[in-house]
Parts: sequence; structure tokens; C-alpha cells
Amino acid sequence: MLTSRVGVAPRGALLLASYLVLLAAGAFGWVGLFAVAGLAAVLGEFAAARWSPATVTLLEKVGVSLVYRQLARDLSVVLLVAAHVPVTGVELTLLLLLPAAVWLIAVFAGAFNRMIDRRTADSALVRNIDLGRKRSAPRPPGWVAEAAGDRLPWTNVLLVPAAVVAVVAADVMPVFLAGAVAVGLAGVIGGIVAFTWLRGRGAGQSSPLPAVQQWLNSYRPEVALYFAGPAKDVYQANMWLAPIEAVGRHAVVLMRNRDAFLELADTRLPVVFVPAAPDFMNLDKSSIQVTLYAANVGPNIHMLREPGMKHVFVGHGDSDKAASVNPYSKVYDEVWVAGLAGRERYARAGVGVLDADIVEIGRPQLAGVHTFGSESVDRPFTVLYAPTWEGWLDDDPYHTSLMLMGERIVAALLATRPAVRLIYKPHPLTGTRSKQAKAVHQRIVERIRAAGGDVDAAGLDGPAHRVVTGRVPALFDCFNETDLLISDVSSVVSDFVQSQRPYVVANPAGLPEDEFRRTFPTSRAAYLLAADCGELEKIVAVTRAGDDPMTEARRELKTYLLGPAEANPMDRFAEEIGRLCR
Repeated sequence: MLTSRVGVAPRGALLLASYLVLLAAGAFGWVGLFAVAGLAAVLGEFAAARWSPATVTLLEKVGVSLVYRQLARDLSVVLLVAAHVPVTGVELTLLLLLPAAVWLIAVFAGAFNRMIDRRTADSALVRNIDLGRKRSAPRPPGWVAEAAGDRLPWTNVLLVPAAVVAVVAADVMPVFLAGAVAVGLAGVIGGIVAFTWLRGRGAGQSSPLPAVQQWLNSYRPEVALYFAGPAKDVYQANMWLAPIEAVGRHAVVLMRNRDAFLELADTRLPVVFVPAAPDFMNLDKSSIQVTLYAANVGPNIHMLREPGMKHVFVGHGDSDKAASVNPYSKVYDEVWVAGLAGRERYARAGVGVLDADIVEIGRPQLAGVHTFGSESVDRPFTVLYAPTWEGWLDDDPYHTSLMLMGERIVAALLATRPAVRLIYKPHPLTGTRSKQAKAVHQRIVERIRAAGGDVDAAGLDGPAHRVVTGRVPALFDCFNETDLLISDVSSVVSDFVQSQRPYVVANPAGLPEDEFRRTFPTSRAAYLLAADCGELEKIVAVTRAGDDPMTEARRELKTYLLGPAEANPMDRFAEEIGRLCR
């Protein structure tokens, strides 16, 4: 949300200003201002860390990290005391050495703590792999590990009030006492870390990395699914687990984010998590013939540097959004798309992906989606509302229908007579960037709950409305319970076309119909819904009656988006994997 982003900059500027004032007050001997600025800096750091991590991140990005801020604080103390308290040469030396000692301890404590991390079980985690019995290396207490390193100089914060007292009393002793306490605290923490490292050193090698390498050498995976994104994006990897399992070749999932590793869906595939770039790059992965990438993220470079394999971008769903033609895609050897629509999308975008490097494989994930008329159902007419998320751009209010139309859509569906059943399944990232989107989502959930709906129920059986925000039921399970989809310009639409059931695409920007369908080809067989949702009642009535004029258009669009009906996408996926493995 724009206002949220704007708020971060002033908070960061205020925190930075407190340090600048602290330095100036120390240099000119303005004791009162020094005390106020020091208090503001300390409280500001605590508040930013506790309630506004984005402020801390912003300061890091502009080069004013915590290290520099703490150095500025300690320098201001030395300036204030040295210039305005009578000190001898020996006292001046001690004034400089006390805060410096804390920094020296911090450097060594941080180094030892990193070495401890490298040799413990957290340097690699696995699923569905037997690495044998491993000894666990000793770890320092959590509060010690948290304090070691860059945060350890926080003990020098005691020097700030001590400096004020020293200037008022014209006596350097309060600073010496506070400095001694700071060094003592830092020494205790550093000593615990060093002692823990020494204990682990005598215990022998306990890192699982050698065992992981031995497993790779014996298992010799041919196919890898590489995912380095955060936990909130793990759905992007989840959608490829079943197709890769079905290929039947030796395959492995390689992950780099601990939380994403823990959130990965159930799978029979072996999974390896290695967070540190040096550890990951030092693993011998030479048996891998093809690596599949579900998302474009920076740490992909740690796998892309491997020259002996083919690197293939498979993405996490074809859509008409700009994310589906990211210029980063040209770094891969091949880009796999569902159908002709994906190939033409890259040609129109002109982002440097060669036509010869694009392969149409269909969507193997859709094998379980029932096509229109292939099954008999005994349930209420069901409408699935599956809006996309708010996107990365602050200035695009039309990326999703949720904020402008969501409540109106849900209210209209709940009021429809004869009654329909509503399934509301928002994008997994909904509300992660925009507070407005999050608030609208919460109001929709409460409205559905008030109408007797089940929130995050384990299944979809029964006549009640449903809110589905968890991993289960999956989106494709919802498809099989749906008679009419309402969504946005997203991969949800492309995938739903597999069912050949009617669907609605929201047009919150109010573009002319011809322009909208030309700009977003996935809407060619859709009913369009303007921001006022005035046509929604009529669309529900027409599709419910079975007198649907868009049936033939959907059949043609399915071929364009997902490939020929006679070509089994799972077979095509397996064939292309085999081609690259050969």
C-alpha cells in the first residue's frame, strides 16, 4: 500500500536524524540535546525492530546499517567526554579502548557463532532421505546466539547515560564504570560462544553436509526442482511435486529457505535444504541433467552457475500478467509454457527469449481437473471467487478485483435467489503488501461466516459456503466443485479453462470490451464483469440455466492456452524431461 511505503521513509529519516543530532551534540557539548537524542535513538531502534522491520530494511538498503549507527553512537560518547571532561592521556586511551574492546569481542563472537552454525544440523535438512544417525554438535543458548555478532555492541548503549553524568559531574569515572560493565557483558556472551565452539570442535564433524554429498553420489538424481523463494511462495513449488513424481526418474527437490522447506507440501520426492550459498555451491551435483525453476529469484544464480545441466524455467502458471514474461527468463536454456498462447506472449513482449528456446508442454498439473460434462454432480450451483493478489506495484489499483469489487461480488452472490454456494479462495499472497487488500479480505471472510459459511474446512462437501485459504483443499479441488469461476487476469483463469466450464474475468479498470479481450487473450471466452458488477446476476442466471453462448469459444481457447486436447500433458512433460536427460 502506498501510504504504508511512504510511512517507512519518514520513520527511517527520524531514526537517522537522532544519530546525526547525537553526533552534533557530542561534538559541541550540548548535554541536554545529547541526552534527548540518545534516548530517541535507543527507543527508535527498539521500536523499529519490534514494530517496523521495513524501516530497518530501508536503512540497510541505503547503506546505514546497524553497525554504522552503533559506531556513530559510540563516537558521539567519545567526542562528548573527550572535549568536555578533563582527562589525562592514560584516561583518554582507556576512554577509546573500552568501547573498542566490545567491538573486538563482537567480531570474534560473530565469527565463532557462524562456524558453529556451519557445523550443526541446520547447515542442511532433508526429507525422505536417510542420512544415518548423526551426532548433534553443541549450540550456545538462543539468547547468546541472537546477541553474538553485530548486535553485541548494544552493550555500549550504557555509555550514553554515563557520558551525560560524566559531563555534568566533570568526572570521567561514570563512563569507565559503564564501559567496564559493557565489556563484561560482551565478554560473557563472547566467552560462551567461544567455549561452545571449543566443545564442538572436540566432538568431531557433525555437519550433515558430507552425508548429503554421499547420498547425492549414491542416488545420482537426474532431475532437480530448485526453489529458493520464501515460505509464502512455496505454493509455486508445490504445484510441480506431483508431475515430477509421476515422471519416474531419480529426482530431488533443492531448497534454500528453511521456512519454505518446512511448509513444502507432502511428497515422496527426496528434499534437500541447504541455506548457505558456499555450502550449496560446493555440493557436487554433476549427476543432475535438468533443473526446473518455478520462480525467478536472486539465489537461482547459485544453481544456474552449474554448467553440466540444462536449466529450464517452468514457472508457476501461465497468465496474461507481466510476470509471465519476465526478462530474467532469458538466462535459462529453455522456457516451458503450456500452449501457443505462452509462446506468442513472449514474442509480443520482446524480452529476449528466443522462440527456439520455448517448449509447449501443456499443464501436467491439470490431469485431475474434470472437464465439463464428464461427471455427474448432486450439489448446489457453485461459484468460485478466486481473485489474484494486489501485486508488487503501488500504483496499480486494477491488478486485482478484490479491493474495488470483492465485497460487491460476494454480497451479490450471497443474495442470489435461488441460492448458490460460494467458494472464496484468494491468492496465497493476498494482503501481504497492501493493508487495504488485507482488510477487504477479512471483511469478506466475516461476511461469508455470517452467512453460515465454513472457514478453512478440511473438505468441500456439503451445501455450505466455503472460505479456503490454506493449502488444502487445493485450487484444482475447488475447480472440480465449481460451476462458474469469477477471477482476475491470472493463471487461475488459464488453468480453469481446462474444465471448459464458464468463467468471469473482472474488468475493474473499465476497459472497452474489445481492448480488454485483445490485451488479455485468456479473457476471449470469458464473461466480463465491470466494477459495478451490474451484469453478475444475469451471468449467473445464464450459466445456471445451461444456455451458455460461450461454450464453443472456451473449447477453442483451451487449445490455444493449454495445447491440443489429444496431447496428454503429463506424457509431454515426461518426454521433454527425457529429451534433456538423454
